[in-house]
Amino acid sequence: MTRVWTDRKIEDIVGNLLISGVLLSAFVVAVGGAIYLIRHGLAPAGYHVFRGEPSDLRSLPGIFHSALGLSGRGIIQLGLVLLIATPVARVAFAIWGFAEEHDRLYLTFTGIVLIILLYSLLGSGSAF
Repeated sequence: MTRVWTDRKIEDIVGNLLISGVLLSAFVVAVGGAIYLIRHGLAPAGYHVFRGEPSDLRSLPGIFHSALGLSGRGIIQLGLVLLIATPVARVAFAIWGFAEEHDRLYLTFTGIVLIILLYSLLGSGSAF
C-alpha cells in the first residue's frame, strides 16, 4: 500500500500555505494603507502627542468590526492578524499531516509547539 501523504507533498502544501498567507496579508495591509491614505493622507501629522491604537483595534472582535466598516486602520490591523496567523496555521496543518502519516513523535512535538504558540497569543494576557 502506498502512502497518500508523503513528506514531499506535505512540504509543498506547507510552503504554499506560507506563501499564500504572506501574500494575502500583504495585500490586505496594502488595501488598508491605501484606504487610510485616501482618507487621511493630507491631514497634518501631530507628533507632539503620542496617540496609541484606539481601543477597538486592540481585540479581534474590534479589528473585525472595524475592518468590516472599511476603516483603513482596521483593515491594516486585520492584515497583521493574518500575518500572525500564517505560521500558526502552518503548525496546525503540520499536526494534521503528521497524524495522516502516523508519525507520533513529530505529532507530539508539533502539538507542543502549537500549544506554546496559542498560549503566547491567547493565554498570556494579550488582547487577542
